[in-house]
Amino acid sequence: MPSPTRKGGHFSPGYAERPWGDGSFPPLYCPLTARIDDDLALVVNDRLVEWADEVGIYADQLDKFRNTGFGRLAVLAHPETDDVDPLLLAAKMNAAWWACDDYYADESDLGATPTELPPRLALVMSAMDPPPDAGKYTVQVEGAVESDPVLRALRSATAHLKRHAGPSQVMRILNTTFQMYVSWTAYAAWRHLGELPPVWRYLAARQHDSFYTSMTLIDVVGGYQLDANLFYEPRVHRAVMQAGTASVIVNDLHSVEREAADDLPDCNVVLLIAEEEGCPLEEAVRTAVAMHNDFVRGFEDSQRELASVPSAELQRFLLGVQSWMGGCLEWHGASDRYK
Repeated sequence: MPSPTRKGGHFSPGYAERPWGDGSFPPLYCPLTARIDDDLALVVNDRLVEWADEVGIYADQLDKFRNTGFGRLAVLAHPETDDVDPLLLAAKMNAAWWACDDYYADESDLGATPTELPPRLALVMSAMDPPPDAGKYTVQVEGAVESDPVLRALRSATAHLKRHAGPSQVMRILNTTFQMYVSWTAYAAWRHLGELPPVWRYLAARQHDSFYTSMTLIDVVGGYQLDANLFYEPRVHRAVMQAGTASVIVNDLHSVEREAADDLPDCNVVLLIAEEEGCPLEEAVRTAVAMHNDFVRGFEDSQRELASVPSAELQRFLLGVQSWMGGCLEWHGASDRYK
């Protein structure tokens, strides 16, 4: 199903074992990157930085935010379109999700505090999905939203989303975001209590706090709509969960050093494996790589199984998920955030 907004259409470049990091660890089995267009990425990223300045996130570190390259992530992960505006939407949503994670959940120097996380997340949900009017109390809610740059960013990104998405797509993305926050509260409890969860419990939470959330944007950015009954069909759901979990393991692998250095270390599958197994970090990395590769091969098997479903939109969406995984690995290897 060729895309009218992508030069050359939409295609699969295939899967391969790809080197990562400094190349000293086993490769990651992953889709190849479908598109690298740094000129387009620069345009999207420049507009994203302008938006970040307007809403106020990372106000004292905009150069660092620019070099993180969320605009480049959108271009790498959504090769189906060359249209700047939907790509900017993807960049905004991901930047706002990351800002929420940094300011509220992960980064102590940005004010993240475990005990404050649950009420902050409840307000995030109201910023993205405003409750019914309650008179003077709604005025107070609005005042709280407008005074917080993270909430302003999430509300602004959601407004951009609504210009491109249908009602079921909007609610799919909002509800997946709120589902993700349940896992964040578990991490907050573990950090507050100074406990390290067993790997199985971390993975049980992580599957709902993964790049699955980002992947819910694929058809919106592509300019079409995957029917909700297909998106939530159990085999499709399993496939996208496999891909989302694989991609978040990529994030854990690239984040080990950064997260271990925080005063309140975040949960990370590599650190948890090393602690639980009593093994060197290098061995834990190899275990995480093998886990990632199993998830990707599971998605590849699911993609083959679903190839017989007579829905052009579904096949296009699954190809988009494949592209997202490839672009995600490419971005992590180059972003200043992980150097």
